Amino acid sequence: MKTVAPWTRFYSNSCCLCCHVRTGTILLGVWYLIINAVVLLILLSALADPDQYHFSSSELGGDFEFMDDANMCIAIAISLLMILICAMATYGAYKQRAAWIIPFFCYQIFDFALNTLVAVTVLVYPNSIQEYIRQLPPNFPYRDDIMSVNPTCLVLIILLFIGIILTFKVLLPPYDDATVNGAAKEPPPPYVSA
Repeated sequence: MKTVAPWTRFYSNSCCLCCHVRTGTILLGVWYLIINAVVLLILLSALADPDQYHFSSSELGGDFEFMDDANMCIAIAISLLMILICAMATYGAYKQRAAWIIPFFCYQIFDFALNTLVAVTVLVYPNSIQEYIRQLPPNFPYRDDIMSVNPTCLVLIILLFIGIILTFKVLLPPYDDATVNGAAKEPPPPYVSA
């Protein structure tokens, strides 16, 4: 019986951006895991030193708190949940357990729907972008530069960006490539009696 080394299955280039679907899932899970870990570290540092990320009401142009402790705890809980979901997806892809990938898949569907709603909102209410930018603090980086851009060009740039993200999310491998099992390509060796 011919055995295949476990690392050879990671070098298949049949699907998922020149990677095998399993490898692509592992890479995507690790990427999201790293991003959410960085977000968690930023949130924890903001919780440890609130003065570093505190904006006064005059800087924000209103009389509301930018990030209070309750919002910070909710953001930390969401970040921890995302880390758990990404770790489950990575583990499920590595150990070939499809049930562990389902929460990550559900998150991807939710994220796709949310991005689609944002794109529709930008199309229906193009002036909402300018209103949102006006509400940003005056010392926000590049605020004035963004405000000087033609509103139609700004809408097109944002729609292009969202369109690229949505296109990337719906790129699926062909069904035949995704269902072919590498071990089933070769017939088993003939039985030889002793």
